Amino acid sequence: MISHQSELSGVWCPSVTPFDGQDRIDFSALNQHFARLTASGIDALLLMGSIGEFASLNQQERLSLLREARSMSPLPMVANVSSTCFADMIQLAEQADRSGYDAVMVLPPYYFAQTRKQLLSYYHELDKRLPGKWLAYNFPARIGCDLDPALVAELAAELPKFIGIKDTVDCLSHNRLMTEETKKVRADFAVLSGYDEYLLPNLLAGGAGVICGLNNLVPELFAAAMRAWQREDLVALTQIQQRIGRLMAIYTLGDDFVSAIKTSVSRRFGYMTPDSRNIGGGLDEEQCQAVDRLFAEESQQ
Repeated sequence: MISHQSELSGVWCPSVTPFDGQDRIDFSALNQHFARLTASGIDALLLMGSIGEFASLNQQERLSLLREARSMSPLPMVANVSSTCFADMIQLAEQADRSGYDAVMVLPPYYFAQTRKQLLSYYHELDKRLPGKWLAYNFPARIGCDLDPALVAELAAELPKFIGIKDTVDCLSHNRLMTEETKKVRADFAVLSGYDEYLLPNLLAGGAGVICGLNNLVPELFAAAMRAWQREDLVALTQIQQRIGRLMAIYTLGDDFVSAIKTSVSRRFGYMTPDSRNIGGGLDEEQCQAVDRLFAEESQQ
């Protein structure tokens, strides 16, 4: 098997952000969530990713999350500081650095699609201003532009603080090419897939791992996948890949996958509400029952 030299390899959980009944961040619930994730055997936590609803949080909420969450787990922790306001992003990154985060993650500028020249200029300027290590977050389906493998490799060759990328592209070839191109210039560069069922294909292609929403629900399954990978257990990996594939059905329930994940956490573990700021995305009773059946079947595996 491939021995990864990346600082932040393995399976990461992009954590949900719990809210209480008054639409406030529920830090008690987040603490319980992090305790469960830490005990599961996964490798790292991502705060305020897409599934963490960063786009619906105001600046003060995000700063508060950065200050409070770091002490909730000893695991390596990365904070998504993406924003349409450059000054806000730098303020968040500086707070993350003071609070002891291992790195920050940054989307390309969004709303206006960016040219290649703009993307290169943006990340060079960002690198000058960020106080520590950082990862890029590629999500073209949401952002309107793609951080293609050649562009990322060019940045990786020039910017030592740029240590990895979350490549949320539903295409195995994109993940593979990202790894191939960046490995030409940096052995330590981490390519992490943003799709749950791409963990094993990404590892097989030489990538570093995965950052995926199902880790909010079944982190033990993904931790087991990494252990099976390390001991070269093909039978276990095959079984785990099939289980992950079945659980991908969670993303098809309802209108909003964030609400589906939070509802599932709420129903299975009870320490957080299913509330999301994605208005109208809540699951109805039939969909909730489908969630229960899905995980009842999973528990029998």
